[in-house]
Amino acid sequence: MNVDRLERKAAGGAPDRLGVKFELKFAEGAQDGTFSGYGSVFDVEDYGGDVIKRGAFRGTLKEWSGKSKLPKMLLQHGGGWAGSANDMVPIGKWTKMSEDDTGLRVEGRLFTESERGKMIYAAMREGELDGLSIGYRAKDFTLGTKPDEPYRTIKQLDLMEVSVVLFGMNPDALVDAVKSDVDDLDTLSDVEKFLREAGGFSRKTATALVSRVARIAQREAGASKSLDALLEQIRSTGSQIR
Repeated sequence: MNVDRLERKAAGGAPDRLGVKFELKFAEGAQDGTFSGYGSVFDVEDYGGDVIKRGAFRGTLKEWSGKSKLPKMLLQHGGGWAGSANDMVPIGKWTKMSEDDTGLRVEGRLFTESERGKMIYAAMREGELDGLSIGYRAKDFTLGTKPDEPYRTIKQLDLMEVSVVLFGMNPDALVDAVKSDVDDLDTLSDVEKFLREAGGFSRKTATALVSRVARIAQREAGASKSLDALLEQIRSTGSQIR
């Protein structure tokens, strides 16, 4: 019996967990701090011995939809069973969940406005915080009866939360997009705000720098330089220095 199964017995009815490893890629055309991927992959046995089958999330997602809500986004399942009240504060918000042929597809946004959110976002971008894990209760399942069979084959479950975690348990599920802040700059005002909030520049210095870069870009590209092209040049420069 492995550690995960022992934890289930010791938890006294606490939610089960199934984690998945994710890869980090930066996406285009999305808001800062947004990412997407799979919270669970079907027909793959996790280290705790559970296998989730296609259709397992349909009922629970329908119930969440009826509430006009989605499960919470936590860090490390809210600190585990012995976590503090602060650990239970969500680190972001899931904006979309659906079941496809691969598994549970999730999209969400980190609360990068907070210092905690910025720290988590930085760790994800660096690939050091590289897992997702679902907290759930199995409703309809069968137990394995042979050594080579999964501990449980789950046909239906109640999804309670989806966490960003340090270690994933299932290597086949991926988070495939994390949004870079520079890519969301659409106006020169956005560039100025980014320099102040992310770069630590004063308002005066940020305004002067944006004005200077704009003049240089226009001079190099000619008087017909469009604003869209100018912003793209600023984005390109930012991508090279971050």
